[in-house]
Amino acid sequence: MARISVQTEDFDLGAEYRQLCADAPGAGAVVTFCGLVREFYDAGGADEVRELRLEHYPGMTEKSILEIVGQAERRWDLLAVRVVHRVGVLRPGEQIVFAGVAGRHRGETFEAANFIMDYLKSEAPFWKKQVTRGGSEWVNIRESDREALVRWQADG
Repeated sequence: MARISVQTEDFDLGAEYRQLCADAPGAGAVVTFCGLVREFYDAGGADEVRELRLEHYPGMTEKSILEIVGQAERRWDLLAVRVVHRVGVLRPGEQIVFAGVAGRHRGETFEAANFIMDYLKSEAPFWKKQVTRGGSEWVNIRESDREALVRWQADG
């Protein structure tokens, strides 16, 4: 079972975890990841991020996330998946993404969660603009995020 949300409002980590467990009776492992907005986009960045503005196309974004989750469900024997991604104006330290995976075994559950996050970072259609004291700029996908996909394509 997959549950996907793209929303402006914050989410409750505990509630998301409890719902994921409820969706996966008999699970032997639950892996969750919560991403936060960073204060500096690049390590050693000189200008502190004041806010991150995330834009998306409703419908298209959810479809893309469901496709990513579907790929994970075809690769691993998963019982439940939950993805929450926030959009709108976010500030450093705020929650931006939640990915939770429930499965029968620890190894495949960790792998699936990593896979989902790697693909969310690189393939999901979100447009990010960071605002600093010096102005604003669109954030490009990092090369390290693209390289993370190579591992999954090689394992494919």
